[in-house]
Amino acid sequence: MLWLKVVLAGAAVAFCVLLGYLAANKYRSRKAFYAQFYLFNERYLSELGYARRPLPQFLAAYPYTGDFQRTLAAFSAHGMSFPACLTQEEKKECEDYFGMLGRGDAHTQSGYFGARRAALAERKDKSKKEAEERGTLYLKLGLLAGLAFVILII
Repeated sequence: MLWLKVVLAGAAVAFCVLLGYLAANKYRSRKAFYAQFYLFNERYLSELGYARRPLPQFLAAYPYTGDFQRTLAAFSAHGMSFPACLTQEEKKECEDYFGMLGRGDAHTQSGYFGARRAALAERKDKSKKEAEERGTLYLKLGLLAGLAFVILII
């Protein structure tokens, strides 16, 4: 009978920790999105300064993953689709950013995207910090909830 309680207690702790991990996924997605968004902005600024390839060639030149790749694919298909992990304000900023992408001459675009560099760096750093804080918080809460179930089981 004791072995059944131990197995059940282990399963409860593992399940609650898994729930904590999944709850923190939103913050990890935001972190990855903004890291790739910042990298994209830096590459585009470099592109505007040197190579100046057409936008479809530039978009196909670099591989991206996850939510940012889906956002670029939607933009390439002349649509706008942003991940659910972004707030409405962030979605509006992204929409403004992608609305300016490929519009106007290189000098105007360099000025605009150069000005966005600081804001994107701030968002990237903020989302990284938030992902670390919230990720550990949700894992610890999951562990504590699992331990509470263990106390109830025993």
